[in-house]
Amino acid sequence: MRVSFLTPPSFSLRQPAERSAGCTRVVVPTPNIYELTLAATVRRDTGAEISLDDFTVGRSPYRQFATFAENHDCDIIFIWSVNLSYDDDIQALSILRRHNSRLPVIFAGPGPTWAPRRYLHDIFTYVLRAEPETTACALVRALDSTEENIQRIFSEKNNDHHARWRRSQFFESSILKITGLSWCDENGIVHDNPSRPPNDRLDDLPFAARDLIADRTYRNPKLKTGPYTTAFTSRNCPYHCIFCVPSSLSFAREIEHRNNHGCKPPVGFRSVESISMEMDQIALQGYRAVGFTDDNFIWNEQRTAAICSIMRRHKLIWGCQARADAITPAIAEMLARSGCRYIDLGVESFDDRILEYIKKGITADRIRQAIHDLADAGIQVKLNVLIGSSPLETTTTVGHTLREVRRLPVDQIMINIVSPFPGTEFHRLCMENGWIDGGRYIPTDVQRHSILRLPHLTPRQMERMLFCHNLRYFMSWRFISRQVVRFRSAADFIHALKALKIKLFG
Repeated sequence: MRVSFLTPPSFSLRQPAERSAGCTRVVVPTPNIYELTLAATVRRDTGAEISLDDFTVGRSPYRQFATFAENHDCDIIFIWSVNLSYDDDIQALSILRRHNSRLPVIFAGPGPTWAPRRYLHDIFTYVLRAEPETTACALVRALDSTEENIQRIFSEKNNDHHARWRRSQFFESSILKITGLSWCDENGIVHDNPSRPPNDRLDDLPFAARDLIADRTYRNPKLKTGPYTTAFTSRNCPYHCIFCVPSSLSFAREIEHRNNHGCKPPVGFRSVESISMEMDQIALQGYRAVGFTDDNFIWNEQRTAAICSIMRRHKLIWGCQARADAITPAIAEMLARSGCRYIDLGVESFDDRILEYIKKGITADRIRQAIHDLADAGIQVKLNVLIGSSPLETTTTVGHTLREVRRLPVDQIMINIVSPFPGTEFHRLCMENGWIDGGRYIPTDVQRHSILRLPHLTPRQMERMLFCHNLRYFMSWRFISRQVVRFRSAADFIHALKALKIKLFG
């Protein structure tokens, strides 16, 4: 059984969708750790031969993809899909179908979890909802065990009724038993099998199949050290920010759980022992830098200390995302001693009324304190700020926040325009109050465009404030002087310039 994990090219002139975080277009390519973990699980549990076919890189991605679609020898194709990649993924499906109308194509990720029917175009497309690993293996085994039988069914051209009957038996005996799966029958009816509970045994998952990307070089501008990879130690976040789209896997997990239970799923943790074993492997594979993709990395001092000890043992340089209220002077010092070089803080706004409205659960003063604690420990701070996260937002509140972040001792500032992602409380509020320009959600790059029309802000106003801030900030002497001295090579500098061009102009 040959299985391809496929990343289609961008069929437009735009940058391809970033599929790990899932809400922006690619500025700096990063490994999709969730796809690599899924690939590793399928390989281990089914014995399938796995390949990773990424057509977002290279000089002629469209031509290369066309050649792949015509000549590949895959038995199954997986596509990790997010809202922003939907059009590209469906166009890729259409091209694949021109050459093989019966090739099983399996979609996973937050886009398919939110709207399975958009992806199920025929009886040979499938959707894995929420966490895909166990569901994927069950489906691959079912397809593998019945492949010869299905081929025989479709060779019986003179007995269509009998073929349809035997096909229905296949579904009844195999497909209907797979929880977490959505599929389409011969009559075009979509079936959503019962949900699969959240995985509370993350240690049972294999480590990501990094061997599939061993020939690729990834960079993290915040670390300036390589080789670089990503990892995760937990899934989901227990906090209640109304706008939040966590990592693409956590968001798929959250969408499914909210649909069934009306609340966020429980947080899934890996044990410190499992994390230690993976860092052993990463170090042996030659990686020197790690970016943790957890929605929230710092949970308590004891767990943080244990992970810091692991990173210090391997002399790995690393960074993560955290809430400001998790930072204390002791934790900041601990992080710095272990090789932590950056922390991404989601601050959104420095207006306490807005922070309360969006249920951030933190005040502007607490955010300032966390920034100073990290800066005092020598850790670079990246602030993530949102424009338009509340109907209370005005040009005045946005201006106040932007002036505030420029005064603080931070290394980088990332400004995005909030998007009303389906499945979030903010999407519900936008729909109820008519705040979505045009009346319905359309996937947009939060680093560039807005579909919101708030009481005091238009889409164009938000886009203009975002662009003007980025131009002023990234072209400032303060930013440039800090970054230039950290480059290790001319190649790093060139890649940073390309990323800056994409960031400012697309």
